[in-house]
Amino acid sequence: MKIKNILPILLFLVSFSFYAQNDKDDEKREKIKAYKVSFLTTELELTSTEAEKFWPIYNAYDDKQFELRHEKMKTYLRKLKDDNVNSLSEKEASALLSQIESTDKELYFLREKYMSNLRKVLSAKKILKLKKSEDDFNRKLLKQYKEKAAKN
Repeated sequence: MKIKNILPILLFLVSFSFYAQNDKDDEKREKIKAYKVSFLTTELELTSTEAEKFWPIYNAYDDKQFELRHEKMKTYLRKLKDDNVNSLSEKEASALLSQIESTDKELYFLREKYMSNLRKVLSAKKILKLKKSEDDFNRKLLKQYKEKAAKN
């Protein structure tokens, strides 16, 4: 059986197990990550040489992006919840805004470095295919999440 035939089955099983269990956040993230790896592997049709160079770049980028978005932004969002904005002084609000802008810049430079590294490994066409595949994956994941939420 070819890997192209096995991967869709694996994707289904991973997605099913993802929703069938109520694990901790880290375990859920790992399951989503495994599902994403399977999905992207199928969609990108990477050669073994490309895959060997691509995945370390992609994983490093994905981990750093997650850290920036979820760890730093979570702190900012906590301060913005409810009516906390009204209780901030102008100086505190300005400092928070500066921190958010700084994180946005970090994300931008991270993405720029990531794209530069990808260009050394993949063709422009495959990079565009990667972008489309990531968007497709996110839509599919959101759809599954909505379907699960509708059942509960």
